[in-house]
Amino acid sequence: MITILLATQNPYKIKEIQAVLPAGIAASGIDDLVKNELEETGTTLEENALQKARKIFQLTGNPTLSDDSGLEVVELNNAPGVYSARYAGPQKDDQANNAKLLQELRSEVTRHARFRTVLAFIDETGEYLFEGIVNGVIALELRGSNGFGYDPLFIPDGETHTFAQMSGDEKNRLSHRSRAVKAWAQWMASRNQ
Repeated sequence: MITILLATQNPYKIKEIQAVLPAGIAASGIDDLVKNELEETGTTLEENALQKARKIFQLTGNPTLSDDSGLEVVELNNAPGVYSARYAGPQKDDQANNAKLLQELRSEVTRHARFRTVLAFIDETGEYLFEGIVNGVIALELRGSNGFGYDPLFIPDGETHTFAQMSGDEKNRLSHRSRAVKAWAQWMASRNQ
């Protein structure tokens, strides 16, 4: 059994990552290790994911997996992107972020977007990055109560429901985060053969 630390204090992210981990890999959060929120001062998803993973790996020496995710809206020049969590301000309020996004898109007929996750994995052999992307559109209004962040507004391509209207299993089948975790897990499996 391989045990890794998840460099996040977001319980939703922990739950989503744990749900798609393959057999033989266990993951735990870091609430017992870090009391303050991990810094995200990078200007890219890659920088933020690495920054968080490095912090926990330096503290513990344990294999560490971290993610940073962003919503990239084509009509907004890929905003909010790396600033998705704090789009409406440093308080990281999902409701305010969604309201701002709807306001910014109020005159847009098309609302193409993608969710993108970058995972950083660090162990004694080095630092590695993995990516997961899901394309879709932004709904005209909030729909659904599951999930977090922009889930009530994001409709994946080929679907009629937002992530927030889907069950956890349905979302994990499609999501950017699960795609990134699966890419990492495949790499781990091939590395350990």
